[in-house]
Amino acid sequence: MSEEYNAENKSGASWQLPAIIVLGLVAVGGLAFGWNASSKLDTTQQQVATQVSTLKTGVEQDMSSLKDRLVQDEKTNADLQGDLTVVTNKLKITQGQLKKARAEAAKAVADTSEKLTALDTNVHTELATKAANDDLKTVDTKVVGVRTDLDSTQSDLKMARSELGTLIARNHDEIDQLRRLGERDYVEFTIAGKNKPQKVGNVTVELKGVNEKKGQFSVAMTTEDRSLLKKNRLMNEPIFFYLSGTKIPEELVINKVGKDTVSGYVSIPKANAQAPATSTSGK
Repeated sequence: MSEEYNAENKSGASWQLPAIIVLGLVAVGGLAFGWNASSKLDTTQQQVATQVSTLKTGVEQDMSSLKDRLVQDEKTNADLQGDLTVVTNKLKITQGQLKKARAEAAKAVADTSEKLTALDTNVHTELATKAANDDLKTVDTKVVGVRTDLDSTQSDLKMARSELGTLIARNHDEIDQLRRLGERDYVEFTIAGKNKPQKVGNVTVELKGVNEKKGQFSVAMTTEDRSLLKKNRLMNEPIFFYLSGTKIPEELVINKVGKDTVSGYVSIPKANAQAPATSTSGK
């Protein structure tokens, strides 16, 4: 029986030692885990504390800046209120002045209108009186006569005269002026193209050539079966020719030249004195 007891003691001792070792290892592991967790917790707490401190500092700075801005805004608002008060007071003065100025302007317009009405009435009255005055009518007639003579003189001065004393028209307007004098008839014409005879008044005119650069032309003239060639004549240079039984010559004037084109007029006297027939000639 003693042997059985020893055997059981030996068997129990054989499994207890490993168990103790295992338990020791577990205890050591638990301690290590607990220390690691505690270390991490401390680190986390420190980080949280640092972040909270930083956030608190930032909030305090923002609050301080906000307070400064509020103070500045209050000061600005106070200044604006003061400026608004000043402007309002000035505006009241300006509105009063404007109202006064408008009243004065309205009064001035009314006064001016009355004066203009009175002046217009006086002018119409005086004109009506003068219009009924015979002396004024006589003066007006004389003025019209003098003006007509002056216009005629001015027209004569503007136009050149030929060697026979006739006025030379340089364009259609001047031809109309000569027509109004009533001394001659004027037949205007345009010839386009060479060697194309054209009847103009009492003469047939045929263009032979044009020197546009020099303002020269050459024409053949036929009247009463007689022909006359005029070469290299200048613009506004009259060509005189006679009809049978007349003493006053007719004249042909070219006052515009172009490329194979000429324009001008034939001047025909309204009263020709009777004279023996002569050959057609020209200067």
